[in-house]
Amino acid sequence: MIEFSKVNYNYQQQQFHFNLQIKQGSLVAILGPSGTGKSTLLNLLAGFISPIEGDIKINEQSILKQAPYQRPLSILFQDNNLFTHLSAYDNIGLGLHPGLKLTDQQKEHLKTVALQVGVEELLTRFPAELSGGEQQRVALARCFVQNKPILLLDEPFSALDPILRVAMLERVQSLAKSENVTVLMVTHHIEDALAVASDFIFVDHGKALTAESIDQLKVTHPNKHLAHFLSAQVGRIHSIE
Repeated sequence: MIEFSKVNYNYQQQQFHFNLQIKQGSLVAILGPSGTGKSTLLNLLAGFISPIEGDIKINEQSILKQAPYQRPLSILFQDNNLFTHLSAYDNIGLGLHPGLKLTDQQKEHLKTVALQVGVEELLTRFPAELSGGEQQRVALARCFVQNKPILLLDEPFSALDPILRVAMLERVQSLAKSENVTVLMVTHHIEDALAVASDFIFVDHGKALTAESIDQLKVTHPNKHLAHFLSAQVGRIHSIE
């Protein structure tokens, strides 16, 4: 369980307030207009920024005093995920040991995860030799070899074409389910949320206005801000009507 308890954070003239719970094993799409706090929510959980008030707990234990590297989570960004001077194998291996001193067991684990995300034939290649989708699969493998119980996705697949993007998200969904990993996914694509998410959080005006099951994601939702946000999507995403 992830819990934001009366968390307040200020940035310049913006104020952010989060009070919500996320159950273990869920795949949560974080939705909302640009600049309203979606990435801020992830950054608070990851420890890149700190609240001025409130608490953030994982399994009833506060994590506010933990540095980002100490927190039980991994994060995948939209870009700058790979070191260009390292092979795909070594980029994944960094998730297991910063000095790449891997045990035989870790090497086998790396190969297993590489197979699961479909990069087993690419391990000797360098990032410049990989397509955008291949680079993101390598970066995803690095997240999963860490065996962290929480995975944060900050629009890592948004630059990919729709078919490849959904394929990547389905890999995340499958791996997360098999490993009981909780996934928080910032996305601007409603169709991605509908395709793979179990739950969603709607963020607007610096607040998490609602956190519900994905089947409640409808333009008839009683929250007028969410309903207005979704109404702009109806022309291309009919399943939210």
